[in-house]
Amino acid sequence: MRLFRFLVPVTVAAIALCAPHEALSHARVEAKPEPFGAECRTGIDGSHVVAYCHNPYAETDRVSLHIECDRWWDLDTDGALTEAGPAMTVRLTGRCWKEVRSAWVSHQRG
Repeated sequence: MRLFRFLVPVTVAAIALCAPHEALSHARVEAKPEPFGAECRTGIDGSHVVAYCHNPYAETDRVSLHIECDRWWDLDTDGALTEAGPAMTVRLTGRCWKEVRSAWVSHQRG
């Protein structure tokens, strides 16, 4: 009887220690997404906009400059997609007739 009382806690402890390992061995391993996206710096000077985008990653990033003009009659613009390859810096430019309200760069996988 004394041997049984000794084996029960040891058996329960062994099962408890093995259970997490079993659960982990059947778990899915999800791959981390690869880093992506050029780092862009945008500058506005009056009615002119210039953005420099540097892509430090291995995948090509297609960037586009978007400009929202301040005046209601001034046309907002969406620039063409420009490929920023690995370790490459691209220059994007655009302008409004008068003042610029905002400017930003969009990214798309190449």
